[in-house]
Amino acid sequence: MLVHNAVKGDSRVQKTARSAAAAGWDVILLGRSPDRKPHTWDEGGAEVRLIPMTSPLTKRRHEFRRRWLRGPLGYPPTGVAGHRHQWMKAWQADLRVRHGLLLLAERSGKPPAALKLRKAAVRGQQAAAKVLSGWVSLRYRQLNRAQEARRRLTGPWDRFQTALWLKLMGDRAWRRLEPRLWDYELAFGPVIDRLKPDLIHAHDFRMIGVGARAAIRGRVAKRDVKLVWDVHEFLPGVSPGQNTLRWLPAHAASEREYAPYADAVITVSESLGDLLIKEHGLTERPYVVLNAPNVDELPEDEEVDETNPSIRAACGLGPDVPLLVYSGGAVVHRGLGTMVEALPQLDGVHVAFVVPKPGDAYVQGLQARAAELGAADRVHVLPYVKYWQVVSFLSSADIGVIPIHHWTNHEIALITKFFEYSHARLPIVVSDVKTMAETVRRTGQGEVFRAEDVADYVRAVRAVLADPKRYRAAYDEPGLLERWTWEAQAEVLDEVYSRLLPGRPRRGGDAPVPAADPAAQGQPVHG
Repeated sequence: MLVHNAVKGDSRVQKTARSAAAAGWDVILLGRSPDRKPHTWDEGGAEVRLIPMTSPLTKRRHEFRRRWLRGPLGYPPTGVAGHRHQWMKAWQADLRVRHGLLLLAERSGKPPAALKLRKAAVRGQQAAAKVLSGWVSLRYRQLNRAQEARRRLTGPWDRFQTALWLKLMGDRAWRRLEPRLWDYELAFGPVIDRLKPDLIHAHDFRMIGVGARAAIRGRVAKRDVKLVWDVHEFLPGVSPGQNTLRWLPAHAASEREYAPYADAVITVSESLGDLLIKEHGLTERPYVVLNAPNVDELPEDEEVDETNPSIRAACGLGPDVPLLVYSGGAVVHRGLGTMVEALPQLDGVHVAFVVPKPGDAYVQGLQARAAELGAADRVHVLPYVKYWQVVSFLSSADIGVIPIHHWTNHEIALITKFFEYSHARLPIVVSDVKTMAETVRRTGQGEVFRAEDVADYVRAVRAVLADPKRYRAAYDEPGLLERWTWEAQAEVLDEVYSRLLPGRPRRGGDAPVPAADPAAQGQPVHG
């Protein structure tokens, strides 16, 4: 099993590894070390190995060259600029001290004639240092300006180069546009080859290429290696963030090149499955493994506190105070601002944000805005609780809110917090993002409002608070919550593995091989 991150914090990957191991498959999960040191641990029966990885290909060739047109006086990008700038600051600091010592010597009554010459020398050096410092700063600024101009690779020449490579090389163009993808290959590839897996489970777009190339090498070595591609999100709908203009077309090209090598595709929703069929011409419909919580799982490697924390108690609120909760990452496009802006119209209603970083600048901005609106005492910011405590922690709230903005990947999936709210039996108020809005309307478990529309959000909240029992009753539908558990999703995962590796013996002999096909017996599965 392959993932580009350090595993911890990626609940889908952790649950997948634990469930496969629990079903009897021999699972080794390879992730990327955060500190370039190897790490290993047991994850519910799966062996986790974090692989040290360097990223020399992250820097592009132009970053090693001077920009003569944009910064003719700039330093070369070798690191000398920072060294020179710091050296000048150190020299000026030393001169200030030397000048101060001379002033102290004057006050102590030393002969002025002897000091005058030394003071003149120091003043001369200070004047020279000031001029030289200005020169160094000029060259440093030109270097920074020249580098910043190409950081995002958005200039006309960069756009031309990007288009040219895509035209000349097609999907193979990622090798020129985003060569850092080779850093994953060179770190993970040799480890996979040594393991000689029967099945490779590659998570998301960075690992499909690594997994496909390893499968090809295995098949060349006459091993029937199967490849499962687990698609967490629709790549064309991912925001490149601070990456370059080339990031998205390069990763999309890599994904298109290697998607055909997958023997089975897993994804998070039917809607995303539809997009993948269209994007990659898949001949078989992807299996859907929802991001549902494992509501009954307790950790094996931690001491479990039997007392269940309560969000209402954490906020210091009584049972009759209306409490709305948002649980998840705190960024602008998650729509938390809508919840704050609505507070003046929702008298007596409190809001709790359960976020990974309560001190984050965006969260502090929300609190500052609440203070401006006269509602600071009705906004509560709380840190995450343990994953096995989430459902019980949230259950004392009145409404679970998902106010996210319209974005491709927001439209196509039921996200983790949707299931957590559901298992906490909370009525849900969700923006009109396609899949979640359709589900809420179908089940009757909440209300839908227009994304970023404060007035419509207020309407939805008031409707739920007026008759909460009506919305909670939706969870009494037979089988609804049972379908939304990780236990149900793990059965799909096991079905995929068993279909690709029929009759393979699992750890402990969980899957006997039919007597009619003794040749089917093979090696254990390594994810």
